[in-house]
Amino acid sequence: MREGGGEGAPPRDLGSRGVRVNLISAGPIETLAANGIPGFDRLATSWRAQAPLGWDTGDPAPVADAACFLLSDLARAISGEILHVDGGFHAMGTALEPVAAEVVSA
Repeated sequence: MREGGGEGAPPRDLGSRGVRVNLISAGPIETLAANGIPGFDRLATSWRAQAPLGWDTGDPAPVADAACFLLSDLARAISGEILHVDGGFHAMGTALEPVAAEVVSA
C-alpha cells in the first residue's frame, strides 16, 4: 500500500499493535479543491454517465459512510485493503470516455 518508496508494509508492520491500515478510493466529489482541477467538470460528467450504480459528485455521504464502516468494529478483521467507493466504476476496468481520449492526445 505504500507508494513512493520506503520500506515496510504498514498493514503488516502495524497489525501487531491492533492498527488497521486501509484506503478509500473515491469517485470524484465536488469540493473547493476540486474546483481548481483543470477538466474536473468533464471528468465528473463522464464518471456520472459510466458508473454502473450512478455517481452523485455533490454527495460525499457514500465516502463518509465507507470511512465510518472502516473505523467501526464491523471492519475489525479488514486491513491492507483498498475500498473503491465510486458507483462501481472501478469494476468496469475501462477508461473514462471522452476524458481519456483528451488526456492521451494532450
